[in-house]
Amino acid sequence: MTTRAVDRANALLTLVVESGEPRTFTSLVDELGLAKSTTSRLLQALERSRLVQRDRAGAFRPGALFSVYAARPSAQHDLAELARSTLERLSEQSKETVTLSLARGSEMVQIDQVDSRFVVGAINWVGVDVPMHCTAAGKVLLAFGALALPRGDLERRTAHSAVDRAHLEHVLVDVRRRGWAVSLDELEIGLGAVAAPVRAADGTVVAAVAVCGPTARINDRGITALGDLLVAEARRLSALLSHDPAGKDAP
Repeated sequence: MTTRAVDRANALLTLVVESGEPRTFTSLVDELGLAKSTTSRLLQALERSRLVQRDRAGAFRPGALFSVYAARPSAQHDLAELARSTLERLSEQSKETVTLSLARGSEMVQIDQVDSRFVVGAINWVGVDVPMHCTAAGKVLLAFGALALPRGDLERRTAHSAVDRAHLEHVLVDVRRRGWAVSLDELEIGLGAVAAPVRAADGTVVAAVAVCGPTARINDRGITALGDLLVAEARRLSALLSHDPAGKDAP
């Protein structure tokens, strides 16, 4: 392949990966201004290399090779790098602290954060050990099977902590139904958070993005809009991991 062809293939791949949603053949032709025959030939080469793949409607999205790369032991760092623009967009829109969490063995870890624009709320959660059932991100990972509750009694951090397992299961059912989780005054009095799942190519949940801050700003009045925003951004990030939102998500 010539240098010119490589540049064109790179431009195509960049459009598909950064779009956040599947791209039609026509939209790629129109945006890059390439001949249809050239675009078709380059896309076929990218498909053979598993760098792009087609969804059920024939549109192009990131290929399985991205998921293979994400499964490497260095995936934690790579996922944080990939998610950085998502966290920054959420920070810009919410002005609150935004975190990225994932399951590591039987525990939840926060691996990246964009700080709040406010003085009150700018807490560094990276590496902080918190009980998963008291947090929005933890509830996401529990609800979608990335984590399981530990044996024994659940820690009660505040009077609002969900420590009854039967009640918590009902909460997790609601998380799966609406697609996002909330925690208000459960980890600390005055702290609120909303989180949504990030999915890999096969639909499994591999991480959670969360917006957190004081309940004076994150409370019942605005959590639905915030949850919808998180779901939209998490879906864009999931698309970069080759997840097809039109496909069937893993439970």
